[in-house]
Amino acid sequence: MVGKKSRTLVREDKHRRVRNRFAGTAERPRLAVFRSNDHMYAQIIDDTVGNTLCSASTLEKDIKSGLEKTNNVEAAAAVGTAVAKKALEKGIKEVVFDRGGFKYDGKVKALAEAAREAGLTF
Repeated sequence: MVGKKSRTLVREDKHRRVRNRFAGTAERPRLAVFRSNDHMYAQIIDDTVGNTLCSASTLEKDIKSGLEKTNNVEAAAAVGTAVAKKALEKGIKEVVFDRGGFKYDGKVKALAEAAREAGLTF
């Protein structure tokens, strides 16, 4: 009997395919999103040298303190706004969005739209 692949393996395969299509550069770094069951994470990465330029997550005290829960759409929007503000402070205005193999819906979409409203373009 043929079994189904786990959701995690399917997501990782999708992410690998997406990452083959684009990479972050110094002029246009990559905004990578990761969503766990409990938290949201976003980081801006320059893939040419492998450096994380800035990051934000629901684990940070200033973001977590303003939230009731850390795993809903409002939390994702707060992370998107925070990572965009940090990027703009470092002079990063344009990024490539990497949804990490997740569907562009719900929390991932909320994070992306909040980052756009805060000033990032992608």
